[in-house]
Amino acid sequence: MKQSKIFSPLAVVVALGLLCFSQAAQAHCQVPCGIFDDNARVKAMMEDAATIDKATAEMAELQGKTDPQSVNQMVRWVMNKESHAQKIISTISDYFLTQRVKPSQEDYAERLEKHHAVMIAAMKAKQHADKEHAEALMAKVTALARYYPEHQH
Repeated sequence: MKQSKIFSPLAVVVALGLLCFSQAAQAHCQVPCGIFDDNARVKAMMEDAATIDKATAEMAELQGKTDPQSVNQMVRWVMNKESHAQKIISTISDYFLTQRVKPSQEDYAERLEKHHAVMIAAMKAKQHADKEHAEALMAKVTALARYYPEHQH
């Protein structure tokens, strides 16, 4: 009787790929525990947007440099920019759109449009390496702050 292999080489490659490219869930679970501060989420997205802005500035400084250290730094800034843009997209979709933007709200269409605008701006910030898109993202995130004022304890 022939023994079968436990793992085929293809299965190992696919499993490693999934591990390497999967993202950890950053948003809060969808259990209504009420412990998260919406304003803090907006502030975190503002930090992400500021990081994207800094990354675009640093990338511009490195433009044209071909020494290994500069290339390494460029790659790191690109990866950082993409990661923070994805965090914003995930926060909007996994937290705000699933838990905070509700059809029962009088201004539902407006809220939906503004949250979607943040996602689009974050996508464009991922696709582009210029300050214009980073600044547009910050403006869109800042526009959400009025919906989520800081709580006075």
